[in-house]
Amino acid sequence: MGEVVGGLLPLAVGLALSPVPIVAVVLMLAARRGRDTGLAFLGGWIAGIVVATVLLLLIADAIGMTGVTGEPKTSVSWIKLLLGVLLLTLAAKQWTARPGSIASAELPGWTRDIDGVPPARAATLGLMSSAASPKNLILCVATAITISEGELSIGGQIVSVIVFTVIAACSVAAPVIAHLADARTHTPLRAVRAWLEANSAPVTFAALLLLGALLLGRGLSGLI
Repeated sequence: MGEVVGGLLPLAVGLALSPVPIVAVVLMLAARRGRDTGLAFLGGWIAGIVVATVLLLLIADAIGMTGVTGEPKTSVSWIKLLLGVLLLTLAAKQWTARPGSIASAELPGWTRDIDGVPPARAATLGLMSSAASPKNLILCVATAITISEGELSIGGQIVSVIVFTVIAACSVAAPVIAHLADARTHTPLRAVRAWLEANSAPVTFAALLLLGALLLGRGLSGLI
């Protein structure tokens, strides 16, 4: 169990290092119905992570990640290798596409018109941000493989998914919790937003590079 959780930690942190949803939830919290929209976005974000991870875990369990000897299947090692290559490709694309104005290219257009969205729309945006992002889907696939390889009980798998989700969602949850605890958080949240808008590209690049190298190493270790 401990080995599985240890393998999940970098994947969960990598998912948490997603600047766009953090900027989005900060923008929502500053709006007129900030509390409701912020909670709705957070709920959608968490739901997307859980649904994607659980579905992929069910598929991984059905396929089987280990052979009769208990070692990872060669095909699974190739999948890890491919996931690493995909993340490194995304990192290269992030680096080469960086413009002079980082914020305008990195942050999608919907973040600029998010102040007045209703809670239902906010929940949908949160769900799509977590479940439809290529980077997040790759990390959820890697998470499902890691949990399935651990050959845990149903309870152990549930705990693993919960741990992964809590860590992965903490970056979006933190501004919401801070706002609920004290509504006078607009000034520090604006500072967080400004920093993320200015540094979203290098943060994303670094996360993709490190996670790509990690998965590449895991894949190679199973093949050599």
